[in-house]
Amino acid sequence: MPTVEEECGLLASGHQVIAGLDEAGRGCWAGPVVAAAVVLGQAVLATPLLLAGVNDSKQLTAAQRERCATLITSIVDGVGVGVVPAYLIDSFGIIAATRLAMELALLELPQQPDALLVDALALPGYPVPQRALVRGDSTSLSIAAASIIAKTTRDRLMTQLDSHYPGFGFGRHKGYGTAAHARAIAQQGVTSLHRRSFRPLWNVHKTEILHES
Repeated sequence: MPTVEEECGLLASGHQVIAGLDEAGRGCWAGPVVAAAVVLGQAVLATPLLLAGVNDSKQLTAAQRERCATLITSIVDGVGVGVVPAYLIDSFGIIAATRLAMELALLELPQQPDALLVDALALPGYPVPQRALVRGDSTSLSIAAASIIAKTTRDRLMTQLDSHYPGFGFGRHKGYGTAAHARAIAQQGVTSLHRRSFRPLWNVHKTEILHES
């Protein structure tokens, strides 16, 4: 289970506002990449059991994630969310788009952090000390909390978009590369939600361009 060891280490070094960051949807074929930033605050750092059950979002069911998201937002000192759409992912690439989503999430916090804990990535343009932790959502409580906020936010968004794009099943697969999603693309083509720079989307998009020319 994730702990506050990393957070407390930064706290002991003199940092006061420590944000954990994670993303959801980086590997999807469609939809935005969503990042979240979470500042646990002194109360949670002193008593991590206040967030009992919070874990890497991939280890939880949808219902567990929703319960944890409600708990997180009611207890922690700050939550920020950043959303970067598919056309910017195609323009900048997924890593740059993910970093942008994280920076947008940081800007949404009520107080700007003086240290960051980031799942796997670093944010070179953000001028505070930071640690990129491999599998950080499994080890750091603030990153785990961010992973849950990012995932639940994105899932809700894709469910809302489902009715605008009938036949694609976004409410079920949330834009991930499932067999059903591949069949829908083969039958209907790509939409404005699709990341056309991703395979197999690029091949479909290229074929559409050839047919139009």
